Amino acid sequence: MNRLIRERRLRARLFGEGLFADPAWDMLLDLARARIEDQGVSVTSLCHASGVPPTTALRWIRLLERRDLIAREHDRQDRRRSFVVLTPGAAEAMERYLAELG
Repeated sequence: MNRLIRERRLRARLFGEGLFADPAWDMLLDLARARIEDQGVSVTSLCHASGVPPTTALRWIRLLERRDLIAREHDRQDRRRSFVVLTPGAAEAMERYLAELG
């Protein structure tokens, strides 16, 4: 998982930001990584992982929510903050994707 994320960042660094923009996929990769590492991902962090401006990232987050690929969960320690997680169906699809990659 981390290899996929590093490869995408290297590509952006070498060829420039925006040329290979795929914010939804970058978000799903980051959420899959966080799930494997048992880490929380805040909305702000997910916006950063997308590689696009925050307003654009928030639009993608809403689209992924409407497609039932991600969900927001309130932070148990700070109810003002929420974390974003893969839905069970999206988590299963990411696991299948990674398994097929080998």
